[in-house]
Amino acid sequence: MNPLSIQLVRDTDFPIFSKLDEETYGPGDSLITKELIEEQINGVMTAEEREREYTVQAVEKKKLFMLDYHDMFLPFVHAVREQDDTTLYASRTLFFLTEEGTLRPIAIELTRPKSPNTPQWRQVFTPGTSVTVSWLWQLAKTHVLAHDTGYHQLVSHWLRTHCCVEPYVIAANRRLSQMHPIYRLLHPHFRFTMEINAQARGMLINANGIIESAFAPGKHSMELSSAVYDKSWRFDMEALPADLIRRGMAIECEDGELELTIEDYPYANDGLLIWESIKEWVSDYVNHYYQLSSDIHMDKELQGWWNEVRTKGHPDKEEGWPELNCHGSLVEVLTTIIWVASGHHAAVNFGQYPYAGYFPNRPTIARRNMPTEEQGCGREGMQPTFVEDPVRVLLDTFPSQYQSILVLPVLNLLSSHSPGEEYMGAHVEAAWMADREVRAAFGRFNERMMSIAEMIDCRNKDPERKNRQGPGVVPYVLLKPSYGDPKDMTSVMEMGIPNSISI
Repeated sequence: MNPLSIQLVRDTDFPIFSKLDEETYGPGDSLITKELIEEQINGVMTAEEREREYTVQAVEKKKLFMLDYHDMFLPFVHAVREQDDTTLYASRTLFFLTEEGTLRPIAIELTRPKSPNTPQWRQVFTPGTSVTVSWLWQLAKTHVLAHDTGYHQLVSHWLRTHCCVEPYVIAANRRLSQMHPIYRLLHPHFRFTMEINAQARGMLINANGIIESAFAPGKHSMELSSAVYDKSWRFDMEALPADLIRRGMAIECEDGELELTIEDYPYANDGLLIWESIKEWVSDYVNHYYQLSSDIHMDKELQGWWNEVRTKGHPDKEEGWPELNCHGSLVEVLTTIIWVASGHHAAVNFGQYPYAGYFPNRPTIARRNMPTEEQGCGREGMQPTFVEDPVRVLLDTFPSQYQSILVLPVLNLLSSHSPGEEYMGAHVEAAWMADREVRAAFGRFNERMMSIAEMIDCRNKDPERKNRQGPGVVPYVLLKPSYGDPKDMTSVMEMGIPNSISI
């Protein structure tokens, strides 16, 4: 449900180290050491690989991945802990890529920064054979899931697909006439964005609203979102290929094609099909309306729109903005905006209830500290309550019943398609159908989306793709276009009304 945080551990990332100030937060070197990793992956490395250092082999062969919520969460830990009935850690979670192409979690590091009255606390948890270690591992995973769920909602969803899209919408309505071809291209993807964002500010992300009441990091949620925007958001990194390359999830080959680090990474596999389809449609569209690069440069409405997006909508971001001076840059800008508002949003929005409706899958908040951190420990250096009733400790760590009841209807509503939903590849402007070349380009777009749907169906039925197929495995359909009965489909070129294609 949040495929946008996982990243490759590169050789430059190891040993793992924090970039935060040690004087303020405590030692920054991670406790996830080479020795600890080797202990965990010993049984899954080949005999040939064991001849060298396991960790070196794993990094070189791109088999180590991480969810890194350490530096972003650590500055908020003490402030969040001042709130009632909640807690927070900074976390790092390490995964090993198995021969089957699946990710196996091998270590979780939880950290509480130092304060004037307490030293830094941190501990690494791993899967284990003893019952005690297994319970601690389950609790550590609960904390990480709460971190991932909060980051997903506040950054992957709200910040990147709602908040940062607003300037595109406002500037388009201020600077582009409704007859402008770029306005007509973008307008379907801006449908209801401002209305939804206004409702979110009134009910979801408002002070003491649902997000602050039931998600980590509580009343500091918008502060966290703003911090991520300040440190990490760049327009040119919102393009799907650029995002995958930045996280080490893909490399660009000499021919310009992307090679995925994880062969079956459904969000990337399926998303790149959608991305390329959008880009081809946008390229055909731009080439039709702008014969020369100078036409783009001299379009005062277009340049005024893009200038306002940068200088008024995102004035604090000076880097990462392409100049609209040729067909390539305009196509990249428009494809990025359309992708974020369609495929990216679909991937992080419409799976919320199916994946997170069962709260142990995706707890939104953690309410209790790890037993090994608490004072007044019993035998084995842990709370007596944990030793006597670990189930109760786990349930108390999960969100409360009230928080669950508060969140579930919202997730259900957000995951639902409205009766008036417009589908990509289905919405068509009258001006496009009146123009033979644009109509033909749109028809090709429609056909590609139908073909993509078939490809994704085949992938989801492939038993070799362990992330999609098998007992209890949910097929990845968040980026699967859907449409009516093919028997009822008539050529877009003939009817001018394409079938519905939803992402």
